[in-house]
Amino acid sequence: MTTFEESLTKVLGAKTGKALATHLGLETVGDLMRHYPRRYAERAELTDLASLERDEHVTVLAEVEKVTVRPMRDPRKKLLEAVVTDGRGKLSLTFFNKPQWHESRLKPGTRGLFAGKVSEFVTRTTRKRQLNHPEYVLLDGSSDGETIAEFAGSLIPVYPAAAKVPSWQLARCARVVLDTLVAPEDPLPADLRRRHGLIDLADALRMIHRPRDRGEVARAKQRLKWDEAFLLQAALAQRRFAANALPARPRPLRDDGLLAEFGTRLPFELTEGQREVGAQIAADLARDHPMHRLLQGEVGSGKTVVALRAMLQTVDAGGQAALLAPTEVLAQQHHRSITAMLGDLAEGGMLGGSDKATRVALLTGSQSAAARREALLEIASGAAGIAVGTHALLEDKVQFADLGLVVIDEQHRFGVEQRDALREKAGDTRPHVLVMTATPIPRTVAMTVYGDLDTSALTQLPAGRSPIATHVVPAAEKPNYLTRAWDRVCEEVSRGRQAYIVCPRIGDAEGDEGDISDTDAGAGSDERRPPLAVMDVAPMLADGPFSGLRVGVLHGRLHPDEKDRVMRAFAAGEIDVLVATTVIEVGVDVPNSTVMIIMDADRFGVSQLHQLRGRVGRGRLPGLCLLVTDAMAGSPARERLDAVASTTDGFELSRIDLEQRREGDVLGAAQSGRRSSLRMLKLLRDEDVIEAARQEATALVAEDPSLESQPVLRAEIARLLDEERAEYLEKT
Repeated sequence: MTTFEESLTKVLGAKTGKALATHLGLETVGDLMRHYPRRYAERAELTDLASLERDEHVTVLAEVEKVTVRPMRDPRKKLLEAVVTDGRGKLSLTFFNKPQWHESRLKPGTRGLFAGKVSEFVTRTTRKRQLNHPEYVLLDGSSDGETIAEFAGSLIPVYPAAAKVPSWQLARCARVVLDTLVAPEDPLPADLRRRHGLIDLADALRMIHRPRDRGEVARAKQRLKWDEAFLLQAALAQRRFAANALPARPRPLRDDGLLAEFGTRLPFELTEGQREVGAQIAADLARDHPMHRLLQGEVGSGKTVVALRAMLQTVDAGGQAALLAPTEVLAQQHHRSITAMLGDLAEGGMLGGSDKATRVALLTGSQSAAARREALLEIASGAAGIAVGTHALLEDKVQFADLGLVVIDEQHRFGVEQRDALREKAGDTRPHVLVMTATPIPRTVAMTVYGDLDTSALTQLPAGRSPIATHVVPAAEKPNYLTRAWDRVCEEVSRGRQAYIVCPRIGDAEGDEGDISDTDAGAGSDERRPPLAVMDVAPMLADGPFSGLRVGVLHGRLHPDEKDRVMRAFAAGEIDVLVATTVIEVGVDVPNSTVMIIMDADRFGVSQLHQLRGRVGRGRLPGLCLLVTDAMAGSPARERLDAVASTTDGFELSRIDLEQRREGDVLGAAQSGRRSSLRMLKLLRDEDVIEAARQEATALVAEDPSLESQPVLRAEIARLLDEERAEYLEKT
């Protein structure tokens, strides 16, 4: 009999076991059983050949239409071409070896599974898709009387496969394992399975790998989705429970302190959303266990004001607050805006400062020695109630008098070790933690990736914010549109306004890697040329369409003093057009800037484009964002840009963004691109399962925090939380 822990080499043999491990990372029986079919073919339904895409690795069910053998240039060799069809489209199969053997098997009318990489053969008169030397298996036993027991049913599982391990080999391996598999103990509590009508694990594994009909597939998928959702939510529920048990110093709200005084001076009315979220945070800060809250909000929704009010509440209660920003440009911007909003309330101990005032220290890596010493002293002594900084805040020499609140801006830009280093500066107790992002997060992602955080969202824009119109500029198809874009910039500048031109990279050095956009691999963009660079585009514009305008340059490789000088000049209206990389993506606030042109826009991700365009329309003047691209109409890249142009709803765009990215390992550090621990569960599609699993897990952990009554579930969580993921969760 076979168990989940046994090696596939032992069960299936050394050769097969090695192939599965090498090409698919499957080493144990459990690995194979959790390697689910991606779809199911039906004997009566051939694959839609028109849906195949070039360079895609496919397994298709098709019927042989005709077979021809013709000589090659070398008279000793022959080429066999078999044309397979679904009744509408056609696909060519080409074989250069053993043509007679293949000809004897591939008879017209024969059906089979054919696996390979789709390529195109193009001549002056024809264009046809083909598979070169495909692996195949025939389904009617033709020619050699072969019968395939694993395909005895009407449904044929099609697995994620590899060139050396085709789908039908995985089906055979699954059949061998299932025939001797000892049913594993079920990790889902029996009463939970009854409440939600879920089959047991053993039946689910049999039905997913060897289903008799589509109904069995649906029942198996529903159960296996619950496995993934419930294990994940139980692990996160334990994290939330443990976090709530940690000690933190309460920072209660005061009616007569710095925050109250700040409130009387605000020149604008807080939105309803800001007041509501502010009340949630204020209540969290007053508790004796640490706040762990995610504040997400649309670009320009006013997160900074909400965070500042939380920092002032902490200062009123005798503590300090640290604001960690990912770049010096953003740290300096935060420092300027906070001190400007506070006025004399940021001049504690200074002549003319309010008697309720504190100080706001700035700490970055590029400061002069004198400025750095002063900032370190103000932070260590407690004179600075608020410390704003970059990674420099994480250094060992930075000591706080009483760190009560950590605010992390654009948290996805920090490694967990960096965030943990700042949190440890609170000494024996844990500080309250508020993490912020201007990239809206779909609700299901918030319940998984950020499932151990309480979540607040700001969806309402403050009064006075202007709408942003977004249009795609198809430069390759209609070059005159790009000329018109340059004209629009000149028209805006002539009215006393300012503009951004954004490029994907810097381009001032060979092998340039600085500030390259955080794209989804430039999805759909052609690679005929490198991405446009700031150092190439800026002089081209200054000498051409923007001749006579004041053109500035900003990118991550400039000296910090120069970056600060450029940003101050742009904010003061001394620069008309700022040509920049994504260094301006977050935090930069120049209300007079009304137009942005994003070059090679298809090289950027959906959420990043939404972030970038949030830099315009920040005052009472309407904003305009133009997405310049060479991507052709109908391509995936153009579809992404059209989606950005069609809506300013960041939450809707975040769903589109997630649909186009691999979901990544939700318990690991990667946001996308790594093999996911979620194989069946889809974060967008399965919201109902995730929500129900979260409620069940929260209730179970509240009753039994260590899961003593559920040893199988506890063991599965331990397996899920391997050493790397456990360390990651411990620090987040």
